Amino acid sequence: MASKGRTTTTRRAQTTTPPRSSSEPRRHAERPTPPRPASLPRRKRAVRKVPGRLFVGVAGWSIPSRYGSELPGEGSRLERYARRLQAVEINSSFYRHHRAQTYARWAESVPKTFRFAVKAPQVFTHEGELRAHPEVLDQFADEIDGLGKKLAVVLVQLPPKLEFEAPAARRFFKAMRKRIDAKFVCEPRHRSWSSEKAERLLAELSVARVAADPPLWSGGNEPGGDRGLVYFRWHGQPQKYFSDYGRECLATLEKQIAAAKATEAWAIFDNTAHGHAIGNALSLTSAVEARRKK
Repeated sequence: MASKGRTTTTRRAQTTTPPRSSSEPRRHAERPTPPRPASLPRRKRAVRKVPGRLFVGVAGWSIPSRYGSELPGEGSRLERYARRLQAVEINSSFYRHHRAQTYARWAESVPKTFRFAVKAPQVFTHEGELRAHPEVLDQFADEIDGLGKKLAVVLVQLPPKLEFEAPAARRFFKAMRKRIDAKFVCEPRHRSWSSEKAERLLAELSVARVAADPPLWSGGNEPGGDRGLVYFRWHGQPQKYFSDYGRECLATLEKQIAAAKATEAWAIFDNTAHGHAIGNALSLTSAVEARRKK
């Protein structure tokens, strides 16, 4: 401790800066970057994600002459179709039976990654109203078994007059699942199927509800039922089966597919009357492929 009457002086060390050489460039102090205001968060670029398993196709594999150059090569129409598109929906099964050998021949003519959706016969839905005889169910199951592992989906389209009845729907889909190893989608066309009760039952049975365009009720163009699989079925608008879908409509469909966030998505075009379906499917496929490359 310092004694009284004595002043203590603290001396600061002085540093001498050496003279700057004339050849040394003058350095300017860098200004620190001011922090970004909290009210202006950094914007992230939106990325439109496509499901890992997306199958784009047409109801049938007819090739209009104007698209012949886009589906070139030798072989059957199905073989040419399958070189560009990943899936097809067999609609002829709705009207008539095909032998198991026919299904097997179709399966053998497409790549390993190609998949089939098969429309259930009208005898189950329009005539039987979801009350099919076991023998007829067995026959259908034996026939489509010819597709082997390339069978992915069974589409059950209901007539507009068929109202939702939980017991009938439960019995039918359980009987189908017991016989057929595939995913199931249902395209109801009566408003009663838009109820919460119908949605819950379809989800319970692991049956996806088709997202149809044009929709028959509010929300009918959005996926329903089981959300692990989404199945978009576009019939043409404004004129059903005839109208073409423009670029903006296809971009909207691509956004819907991404928004669904399903593990597997299907987009089937049924506007086949004037041959637009194949063009729409090719356009959507090209757009998705381009996005995946980015």
